[in-house]
Amino acid sequence: MTIAALILAGGQGSRMGGADKAFIELAGKPLIEHLLARLVHQSANIAISANGELARFAPYALPVLPDQLTGKGPLAGVQAGLAWARASGAQSLATIPADTPFIPDDFIARLTPCPSVAVYAGRQHHLAALWPVTFLPALEEFLKAPGAYKARDALTLCGARQVEFEGDIDPFLNINTPEDLQEAAKVFGL
Repeated sequence: MTIAALILAGGQGSRMGGADKAFIELAGKPLIEHLLARLVHQSANIAISANGELARFAPYALPVLPDQLTGKGPLAGVQAGLAWARASGAQSLATIPADTPFIPDDFIARLTPCPSVAVYAGRQHHLAALWPVTFLPALEEFLKAPGAYKARDALTLCGARQVEFEGDIDPFLNINTPEDLQEAAKVFGL
């Protein structure tokens, strides 16, 4: 089974002063590079979901997928990713936010088979998930209806099972605030 992977880098970074979180430095490297170092061994087919100036991701030589739908939050990125994954012949799509530098080396393997979503210490990480490409039409219908467009609801709709991950730190820690960045730096002894 071919599994594609999508780095979700379309967030506004409002709690980080509007910074492009994919490029915030942690231990001397942008967050996206920490994530890519762990992801490239798990999928040979990786793309980035982003908006704005797409050329900023050119150094990574990966497809960059802008949202095709507006006002739908990160699920617009999931929708674009599922369409891309289907077109590339993949059967499923792993999604992970760009500001999640500590994913496990077996992230995708543990989430297989899909649909599934990562859980750490009882907390579901809605965008650390594995989606079947066959879910694309149902997701598009979901996004047509008025609503809040929560990833949690889309995961319920596709019947995602929860997969518990363990560890000393949350492997799905999102760097959303300066405090989160300080916490993440401690992992590197900084």
